[in-house]
Amino acid sequence: MQAQALHRAVTTPDYFGWLEHVKAAAGCVRPVRLVGTVDRVEAGTGRLLDQRRTDELPDGVVYKACGNRRASLCADCARTYQGDAFQVIRCGIIGGKTVPDTVARHPVLFTTFTAPSFGPVHNRTVTRHTCTERRRCDCRPQPCHVRRNTAPCPHGQPIACHTRHEPGDEQVGQPLCLDCYDHDHQVVWNLWSGELWRRTKQAIERHLATICRQRGIPPVQVATRNGRTRTVAPVRVSHGKVAEMQRRGAVHFHTLLRLDGIDPDNPDAVIPPPAGIGIDDLDTAIHTAVTQIAFTTPAHPDRRQGWPIAWGNQVDIRRVALTDGEVTDATVAGYLAKYATKSTEITGHCSTRLTTATINGYADPDGDHLARLIDACWRLGRPDPTTRPHQREQRQAAVDTETPTSAKPNPYTGLRRWAHMLGYGGHFLTKARRYSTTFRLLRDDRATYRRTEDHTEEIVVGAFTYAGSGWLTDGDALLANTAATTARERRRAARDETTGAAV
Repeated sequence: MQAQALHRAVTTPDYFGWLEHVKAAAGCVRPVRLVGTVDRVEAGTGRLLDQRRTDELPDGVVYKACGNRRASLCADCARTYQGDAFQVIRCGIIGGKTVPDTVARHPVLFTTFTAPSFGPVHNRTVTRHTCTERRRCDCRPQPCHVRRNTAPCPHGQPIACHTRHEPGDEQVGQPLCLDCYDHDHQVVWNLWSGELWRRTKQAIERHLATICRQRGIPPVQVATRNGRTRTVAPVRVSHGKVAEMQRRGAVHFHTLLRLDGIDPDNPDAVIPPPAGIGIDDLDTAIHTAVTQIAFTTPAHPDRRQGWPIAWGNQVDIRRVALTDGEVTDATVAGYLAKYATKSTEITGHCSTRLTTATINGYADPDGDHLARLIDACWRLGRPDPTTRPHQREQRQAAVDTETPTSAKPNPYTGLRRWAHMLGYGGHFLTKARRYSTTFRLLRDDRATYRRTEDHTEEIVVGAFTYAGSGWLTDGDALLANTAATTARERRRAARDETTGAAV
């Protein structure tokens, strides 16, 4: 690698020109290489000023950052995504970026919905925190699983653990007994957790509508796209939601639930809720929905009665304040944005989509906790065994390459498609349409800024096709990433100096 870097730095006629050329993707681990033409046109008239082919540029390609959100795959691109996620989440609390500032007066609750227990696991529980920063918590935890009855489980494993686990203990999240743990139920719960959330939000809004009727708050007549009118409740709930993978491999959701009103003349407008309904009512509606909403999944060849899907007992609800409060807007936005760049890394698993050619390297019915979860996904998501062999192969190919739909005979096919995510197939950051701004708008604003930051009267237009991914050599990656890191540290130091923070 060092020899390649030295060769690039010494033999390249314009080395610093090459660094400037790759600047846009310098920190990316695996940038996209593009070939085509680059046109410079006059901003006002659109007149073509210059045209160049990429084969006239260094390396004969244009480099573009991969844009991956996962910090384990590309830390630099994930950092950009995390910044956008922070803006998307925070704008829904304080306004800005096309969101009216009046949302700062709307009731907002920060709620955590957890999965139920699928078997006892090693955990670290701190009942009273004395630390100043939870990310570096060194408080004394409680014993893991204290039992007076120390008799082993039916498989001969102890069901008690008196250890006070440290934060980095690899045992945390691991079942006390792998054979007792219900791996099938957990991956099915991950698969159907999105449906559970959808029903829960509907139940929250139904409960709020009932409260409005009881208090005499009149409904609202809104016009539909076809010109008709329909009667709706005078309030709605807008949400921003981040999924977090726990150490045991089960998903739980961190959500911001904001109470909005409805403008009959402009249903898309974001206005405060009507007088007479507030944050306490939203809190009650959430608790009611969590305890009432549950359903059973469709029948499966391995379990004809299906699996029950419901929330766990640990539901945490906190109020969000702009300054003083249980949690502030900046704290909760930063917290959720951090988890938006993570997936299954905390469980120790990180891979791309699994196929029949790669599954044997990860799934094992007699292996560790992760191997059993992946095996459960692959086994339960198999094509319908009653079909003919050639149809089974076609359906398996569809599972590996296409998005599953409800029209397919087996509603569990998504388990194979999302086996690398332990069954969870949803996005790790979602929001209601009216909650906040969009990632696309933030990317467009960033692109517009970059086009105009030089205050030139020219616009660069590219027409490209895909040529490959990754740097040409490991030496190129070293040089580009080093330059990007240095520039990033300089910007950070300048920002800290401007704000008066300690460098």
